[in-house]
Amino acid sequence: MEPDAWRREPWTWAAIVVSLLLWASAFAGIRAGLESYGPGQVALLRFATASAAFLVYATLTRMRAPDPRDLPRIALAGFLGITVYHVALNFGEMTVTAGAASLIISASPIITALLSAFLIRERLSALGWAGIVVSFLGVALISFGEGGHLEFEPGAALVFLAAIATSLYFVASKRPLRRYTALEFTAYAIWAGTVPMLVFAPGLVTQMAEATPAATWAVLYMGVFPGAVAYALWSYALARMPASVLSTFLYFQPVNATLIAWVWLGEVPATLALVGGVISLAGVAVVNTRGRSAARTRPSADRSATDG
Repeated sequence: MEPDAWRREPWTWAAIVVSLLLWASAFAGIRAGLESYGPGQVALLRFATASAAFLVYATLTRMRAPDPRDLPRIALAGFLGITVYHVALNFGEMTVTAGAASLIISASPIITALLSAFLIRERLSALGWAGIVVSFLGVALISFGEGGHLEFEPGAALVFLAAIATSLYFVASKRPLRRYTALEFTAYAIWAGTVPMLVFAPGLVTQMAEATPAATWAVLYMGVFPGAVAYALWSYALARMPASVLSTFLYFQPVNATLIAWVWLGEVPATLALVGGVISLAGVAVVNTRGRSAARTRPSADRSATDG
C-alpha cells in the first residue's frame, strides 16, 4: 500500500468516525456503571463482555489461532491497551475532575508521536508537531472553559499512566496488524487484556447481585460497542495509517463530549470551550494535511521495523 493511500479510503475514515463516536458514548456508560460497580469491576465486566462477543465471532468464523511467536507482543499490547489503560483510567477518574482527566489523556497523541518516531520510524514534519501542540492547547481551553479551573488530585498520576499505556498500545499494535486482520488482532488483544482483570472477579460476583439493571446494561453495552466494535474499527484504521497521525483524532473526543452535552443535556458550552474546540480541530487538520515528514522512511526500513 502507498504511504498515504489511506487518505483516499472511505472505509478507513468511516472506521475512525464510528469508533470515536462509540468511545464518546462510553463516558455516560462509565458513569452509569460506577453507580453500582467499583472501577475494577466495571473494567472486568466490560471486557469480559467484549471477550465473549469475540469468542462467538471466532467460533462462527473458525478464526485462526495466533502464531506462538507473536503471543508475547499481543499479550503486551492487550495488557497495556486494555488492562492498564482502563483500570488506571477508571480508578483515576474517581478523584480527578473531568476537565483535568481530559487534558491529561490528551497528552496521548504527543506520547504516541514520540514513541512512533523512536520505535517504528514514523516521522512527523515540523507542521505535524505544531498541529499536535495546537490541538493540545485547544483541549486545555475546553478543560478550562468547562470548569474554570483544573484540580490535579493524586489520581492524576493514574490518568497519566493510562495515557502512556494507550500510546504504547498504538505503537505495539502496528507489527501484529501486518500479520493479522483487525478483527483477529483485536480479539487476541482483548482476550489477553481481560485475563489480568480477573483479580476483580470476586467483587464483581457480589456487586452484580446488588447492581441495578440500568448499571449492568450500561456496562454490557460498553463491552459490545465501545469495547469490541470500536476497538476493531480502530485497529482497522491503525493497520492502514501511521499511529502518530491516527492518534491525533483522539482530540475530537473532548469536542464530541462538549457537543453531546450541549444537544442531549442542554449544557451550553462556555465561549472558551467553543474556541478551544475550533483550535483543537484545526490542529488535527494540520497534522492530517501537512503532518508527514517530506523525507519519508525508505520502504525497506519500514518493513524492518514492522515485520518480523
